[in-house]
Amino acid sequence: MASQSTAAFTKQLTKYYSFYTGGFVGFVIFVAILEQMGVPNKILGYIFLGFTILLYAGIGFMSKTAEVSEYYVAGRRVPAFFNGMATGADWMSAASFIGMAGTLYLSGYDGLAFVLGWTGGYCLVALFLAPYLRKFGQYTIPDFLGARFGGNIPRMIGVFAAIVCSFTYVIAQIYGVGLITSRFTGLEFQVGVFVGLAGIMVCSFLGGMKAVTWTQVAQYIILIVAYMIPVVWLSIHHGFGPVPQVAYGYALQKVTDREKVLNDKATPDGAREESVRQIFRDRSAAADAKLKALETGGAGFLAEEKKKLEDKVAVLKTAAAPDVKATEAAEKAVKDFPVDAAKAKEQWTKDKGISARAAPIKAHATPFQGKDEKASDIARKNFLALILCLMVGTAALPHILMRYYTTPSVKDARKSVFWSLFFIFLLYFTAPCLAVLAKFDVYTILVGSKFSELPAWVSAWATVDKTLMNISDINGDGIVQLAEIVIGGDLIVLATPEIAGLPYVITGLVAAGGLAAALSTADGLLLTIANAMSHDIYYKMIDPHASTTRRLAVSKGLLVAVAICAAYVTSLKPGDILFLVGAAFSLAASSFFPALVCGVFWRRANKLGAILGMLGGLGICMYYMYMTYPFFGIKAPLWWDINPISAGIFGIPAGFIGVFIGSMISAAPSKEVQDLVDHVRYPSLETDYVSVAH
Repeated sequence: MASQSTAAFTKQLTKYYSFYTGGFVGFVIFVAILEQMGVPNKILGYIFLGFTILLYAGIGFMSKTAEVSEYYVAGRRVPAFFNGMATGADWMSAASFIGMAGTLYLSGYDGLAFVLGWTGGYCLVALFLAPYLRKFGQYTIPDFLGARFGGNIPRMIGVFAAIVCSFTYVIAQIYGVGLITSRFTGLEFQVGVFVGLAGIMVCSFLGGMKAVTWTQVAQYIILIVAYMIPVVWLSIHHGFGPVPQVAYGYALQKVTDREKVLNDKATPDGAREESVRQIFRDRSAAADAKLKALETGGAGFLAEEKKKLEDKVAVLKTAAAPDVKATEAAEKAVKDFPVDAAKAKEQWTKDKGISARAAPIKAHATPFQGKDEKASDIARKNFLALILCLMVGTAALPHILMRYYTTPSVKDARKSVFWSLFFIFLLYFTAPCLAVLAKFDVYTILVGSKFSELPAWVSAWATVDKTLMNISDINGDGIVQLAEIVIGGDLIVLATPEIAGLPYVITGLVAAGGLAAALSTADGLLLTIANAMSHDIYYKMIDPHASTTRRLAVSKGLLVAVAICAAYVTSLKPGDILFLVGAAFSLAASSFFPALVCGVFWRRANKLGAILGMLGGLGICMYYMYMTYPFFGIKAPLWWDINPISAGIFGIPAGFIGVFIGSMISAAPSKEVQDLVDHVRYPSLETDYVSVAH
């Protein structure tokens, strides 16, 4: 009877979402017609973003619930196929949708670490955790830690780790929401962040996991359509065929050929590129000389340098034929001159670093590039370290593992992992193609164009954030060279339709997809934080007799508070999307993975082991990340040249060592706990732990 009921429910959901998909396609066609009728792009942007947010709000409202199991785990009746789709949306965050192709665009081969790590991580989820956590039942990851290791200390550490990981991750999602909202509505970034926050809240506030699940299924449909259409369109537009994944090798060869031309000083294009690079080298050398003079001359040297600039302005103003541009530039140099030695050191150190833009173009298809063999070895080492951290982090992220509590059975949890991997594969298999096609467009359309004819999207994105888009005529020839272009990775996917000159409806579609990706993940993350605090701290530790109404009210109140706090931190722009997301994976891998895996597969693992393992792993990871990431412009030396994003490479072994040592120096777990381990380890027994316990 249960299977018939599940089959009927699945059939009903398929029908609903088929209508939904058809309706969304019809909406896109409607917007395309409006564009052809001459409706302004800004209005179309408002229509796209407004429609999608209202759509999610509608699903969230219809999914409102006052039942605890519905709010926390969607009633444990989400079919495997749809749970896989929801997990795919939950997983494909702003980092995957916005940042993945951008990282591949900037890093080339080395960026594949993200594809390999995030995809491979689902193999670990399927093998080590998903079916066993579903067999355990309950609501949260700290629930498992509390029941498996006993007492509130492991539970509290689990709550803290979940908050740290999820908060770091959610900042990146809200940043993506703010970026999209500000670009397509004209609002300031800080305002766009809080406007986007409203969109996040309407998806999860009333219905918890139930609302988030059905909203995420809808969001996945939008984001995958939005991601695929521009890539296919670009591939056809450039004559590569309608299947970009198949044409990837041919497009990559075109990009490689263009790189060789731009690096060859004997060609006209290469000569212009070299002229810009030489200017950067000269500026870097001049800044280096000033830094050395500042160390010896101090305030006296600063005064002399400023006097030289002032004298230059005076000479230009009294010339027989004044050069207006030169005079304005000299006056600006005087105005921007640093006021003291500290400011001068900061500015000239930054100017010295411009030498990076003087380097030849890195070949997109060549792995582990560096100026020498040592640099290449460091790149290779960080590539492998990042893959490991992302794989293990994938298998330990609380908001992903919680999704497998929502399936009807252990068998469905296993199927759900397969569908999750399939839906994620669709995007990840396409991201490298998008990166190469976008690079081909920049190399062939933007490079070589005239500054007087720059498209409107350049200034529009520069208004949002100059670190994302900045083009300056460095050598004054009026022609755009690649070395004169600064494009942030977070911009590539969102701006690709504009770079390629595609209709604005495609730009709006991509923005809607990016918004769906960021909103879906932010929903899951905020719910994870709020549930951990309301269920594991308030209900399990403070008021075990709290009524259902009070428990849900506390969870919703915490959801709002955490969301506002995250939006405020995001408005300060604490870091780029990809670093924040990568940091969350390292933190999750270091804190949760050793304790969870040992808790499932090692009966001897006990409370002290879990405490030492989680604290040791998380502590080492956080310490290394804090000391080596330039949060305040200063960073400590790296350990074995490992970048801070891969801090989990030190936290993971520390976690396992802590679990082992703590478990061996203290008493074995009770028989009841060991029976729980046996129960969880055999997924063929479909009874949840919660049923056994009662």
